[in-house]
Amino acid sequence: MNVNLQDFGYGNDFAQEAEKYEGLFPARVSEQHRELYKVICPRGEIEARVSGKFAHWADDETSFPTVGDWVMIDRLDGRTGHAIIHHLLPRKSVLMRQMAGTKSTGQLIAANIDTVFICMSLNEDFNVRRLERYLSIVWDSMALPVIVLTKSDLCTDLPHKLREIAGVSLGVDVITCSAMHREGIDEIRSYIAPGKTIAFVGSSGVGKSTIINTLMGTDVLVTQAIREDDGKGRHTTTHRQLLLLPGGGIVIDTPGMRELQIYAADLTRAFEDVEELSALCRFSDCSHGSEPGCAVRAAIADGTLSEERFESYIKLQREALYAGLKARERELAKLNRMFGGKSGVRQHQKYVKNRR
Repeated sequence: MNVNLQDFGYGNDFAQEAEKYEGLFPARVSEQHRELYKVICPRGEIEARVSGKFAHWADDETSFPTVGDWVMIDRLDGRTGHAIIHHLLPRKSVLMRQMAGTKSTGQLIAANIDTVFICMSLNEDFNVRRLERYLSIVWDSMALPVIVLTKSDLCTDLPHKLREIAGVSLGVDVITCSAMHREGIDEIRSYIAPGKTIAFVGSSGVGKSTIINTLMGTDVLVTQAIREDDGKGRHTTTHRQLLLLPGGGIVIDTPGMRELQIYAADLTRAFEDVEELSALCRFSDCSHGSEPGCAVRAAIADGTLSEERFESYIKLQREALYAGLKARERELAKLNRMFGGKSGVRQHQKYVKNRR
C-alpha cells in the first residue's frame, strides 16, 4: 500500500526539515497508546516507539510525539519489529492543557492543526465560562478556533444562548449544528481542504464523533446517547486518532475533556474586549478594583462588560500565571496575592495566634 503523505498534510516546510535527517523517513503520528504509536508512512500505517536516546533527551511529556506530529523513523514496515522514532519535526501548532494534579506540566492533545472546532451542546452542557477556557487554549495553540454549537434540535432558547455566545466569541465563527438533521455540516465542511488538519474538542457526549462519522460518510467512531437525567455525555472516544476524510483533509478526534486546566493561554485574543478596556484605565497598573478612572469598572457599571466575564478573565489569568511557575514559585505568588508576601503571612499568623 503506497501512501501520498501530502494527503496527510506533508507540506514543503516539513519536507525541508526532513531532508536534514539522512537515512530516516517522514511519518505522521495517527494514534498514541502510552509508549506505543501508530504512524503513517509512505507504505501505510505501522507501529512505532521512540528511541532510547529520544526519551533520554526529552525535557518533559510535551517533548514526546503526539497525534498529528511529524516524526522521522528508521523503517517503512513493521516486519522486522516496531519502527523507531528518532526525531520530532518542529510543530506549526500544538494544543495542550495542564496535566491533572499538582505537577506543573503540560499534557499534549494534538499537533499541527489548522482549525479547531470547539464543540459545546445546547443542552445542560452549555457553559460560557468553559468556552472562554477553550478559546484561550486554542488561540495559544496557533490554530484557528471555530465554535460549533451542537444538538440545536434539543434547544428551546437558541436566540438567548446565541446572544451569550456573541459576548465571548469576539470574531470567532459560530456554527449551529444538528447532526441528526444534518444542519451545519456543510458549514463545517467549508473549513476542510486537502492537506489541512482539523480537530474536534469538547466535553464527552456533545456529538463530536457523530459529526466526524457524518463527514466520513460511515460510522467509523462509536457514539452513545446522552444521559436523560442530567443531559451529560458518556465517554465514547477513548484515545486521540487521526483520520483521512474521503473528500480530502485530515480530522483528529479527541476524548471528551470535562476538566480543562490551563497550561498556556492567549488571553489577549480570548479576552480582547477586557484587554482593550484595561488599556483605557487612567493608571497603567490599575488592578480594576477601586482606583479612579478605571475603564473596566466603568464598563461593568454601565453593562458593557459583565462582572462574570471579568471574573473569568482574572481567574484564567491567575491559572496561566501559576501554570508557568514551579511549585515553590506558585505558592509564593499565591501568598503575595493573599497576604502581600511573607511579612504579611507572619502578621496574619500573629493575628490568628492573638485571637486564640
